Amino acid sequence: MQPWRPPGKPQALFSLPAPRWPVECEVIREKIEHIEWVPPEPEPFCPPMGPEQAPDTLGEEQGTVVYHSSPVLQGSCFTCARVGGAPGPLSLPAAPLKTPQDTTLLFESRFESGNLQKVIKVGPYEYVLTLRPDLYTAKHTQWFYFRVQNTRREPLYRFTIANMAKPKSLYGQGLQPLLYSQQDARSHGIGWRRVGTDIRYYRGSAGEPPAFRLSWTVRFPHDGDTCFFAACYPYTYSDLQRYLRALVADPARSRYCVVQALCRSLAGNTVYLLTITGPGSVAGKRVVVASARVHPSESGSSWAMRGFLDFLLSAHADAQLLRRLFVFKVVPMLNPDGVVVGNSRCSLAGRDPNRAYGMALPSSFPGVWHLRAMVQRVLAEREVVLYCDFHGHSRKNNVFMYGCDAGGDGAGSRLCQRVFPLMLSKNAPDKFSFASCKFQVQKSKEGTGRVSMWRLGVSHSYTLEVAFSGSTLGGRSSHFSVEDLESLGRLLCNTLLDFCNPAPAKLQQCLAEVDALLRQQMGREPGSGGSWSDMSPSELESSTSGSDSSMSDG
Repeated sequence: MQPWRPPGKPQALFSLPAPRWPVECEVIREKIEHIEWVPPEPEPFCPPMGPEQAPDTLGEEQGTVVYHSSPVLQGSCFTCARVGGAPGPLSLPAAPLKTPQDTTLLFESRFESGNLQKVIKVGPYEYVLTLRPDLYTAKHTQWFYFRVQNTRREPLYRFTIANMAKPKSLYGQGLQPLLYSQQDARSHGIGWRRVGTDIRYYRGSAGEPPAFRLSWTVRFPHDGDTCFFAACYPYTYSDLQRYLRALVADPARSRYCVVQALCRSLAGNTVYLLTITGPGSVAGKRVVVASARVHPSESGSSWAMRGFLDFLLSAHADAQLLRRLFVFKVVPMLNPDGVVVGNSRCSLAGRDPNRAYGMALPSSFPGVWHLRAMVQRVLAEREVVLYCDFHGHSRKNNVFMYGCDAGGDGAGSRLCQRVFPLMLSKNAPDKFSFASCKFQVQKSKEGTGRVSMWRLGVSHSYTLEVAFSGSTLGGRSSHFSVEDLESLGRLLCNTLLDFCNPAPAKLQQCLAEVDALLRQQMGREPGSGGSWSDMSPSELESSTSGSDSSMSDG
């Protein structure tokens, strides 16, 4: 694909093709968009409810099905896609209201990134919800994003999602769902906000595999409102396209950025590649590679990526220096198909793409295959100084990184692996936790982007994990806002300048600090003799469940 460049009339050069959906998926025609808003004060975590136990609720068998979106049959596989999804008239998954006084909520999720399969009304204001598994799988239920209409302001509603997949969740530590009110957006300029009381996360069914339940109560702000619930701030494929169109149409920013297609997804959606650098020759410039959204549910990573791009393309003196020093290769959405259909982890291949970097299957995993091939081509010509894959995390607070320390390198190299995360923790002390960073290269992670790029020869290759919740650092105990997430991109840029600073003072200071921290982990004082460098990474680190990727089917 030829790059799109902005001479002449830029608005005519970057079309916005509508997302392509599998032909099994019904899609409503309404355009779903939300305003951006930052709460005036940080939104604190909800006090945990203590022992996670089931709230009193009626059995589902006593309820009435009020929404049922036809599922894609398990065992089937992706065949073809088209704009708008399934052809023909739409079905009516929501039960119609019986009278004008009927208080039943009207549910809908057949829009971009939406996920809700079934709703049972078990009480006047109580609903049990079932999420749709990732398409062409029977699992990976984590992401939710759906609409409710016909709200009432006074009652206390209870929602219970009955088929969450993971045994542990930040909902048990104070994380709250997000609510968006269209009336508040139009009348008061208020966007997504944290809501919910009596939030519980607990084991539901006793079968195998076990299912877990997320339950919360909430009051809606208005009668007759249209509201949305989501697990994290949605960022759709169409959101990315609108961002790129504005970028290409901007005569200042487009001077430094070329947008082109890395490849097409299985459904035919474009996987975009951005090349960012200063004007003039690229001779001698090192390369930085960044990617995001290989896992569709981790939408916070897209907001962090947007902050990264906004800063890189700004007029800030540090941004100008970065463009002068480096060539940036950025893939902001590796798995657009999964994002479009509202999956949690998988692409339309029905597998986790972040386990597929070692597979020679461009036809099954085009995004990650072409990213890896692009990095191989770049490495043949110049050094890739850093690879960073932006992710989200549903079980640990704060922001942290996973790096690569196989234990066979010398002490200096192993120390250097830890320097970039340590520098980032100093630049973002109220968000980034160096103590939560891990550097093991586990066998189960060989197919990830982080390990694959490291194996290719990218010496500093990281996964950036951004909690779905927020921060417990620097006196905080509050959720991340969109502004917080976007600031991570700027902070990552600042850290890159620190890391590559030709003056050695900061680097030497951080190397000494990491060495002291590793000795402390061994229980030895600096200067007391004995080396940590003979120890394996697993011995250096306490055991961990790792990233959310460890829950993948691999």
